Amino acid sequence: MPALNKNDTAIIKLSLQILASARDDGSQQAIRTDAVRLALRCLRPYMREQWPLHTFWDSSESENELGRSASTTASLNGVIHQLRSAGIKVDEGLV
Repeated sequence: MPALNKNDTAIIKLSLQILASARDDGSQQAIRTDAVRLALRCLRPYMREQWPLHTFWDSSESENELGRSASTTASLNGVIHQLRSAGIKVDEGLV
């Protein structure tokens, strides 16, 4: 993967913040929003495997609050793990 420029880093950071916020708000409101869809799309080029992105989106429509929370948390952890494996620094506060 080529070196990230300042814009790439900002896009990744903002996308992760959007997903973390959606994960945290998931028990209170629907998280299948345009912001979440855009964040997932922005992270796509940096992901070796796409399953965490698909799982986050698919789990966001679950009616079961506990299941939605567990699935979005696991998916976000998968995204963070793949980014770190690719050498991309991720803020510790998102985990």
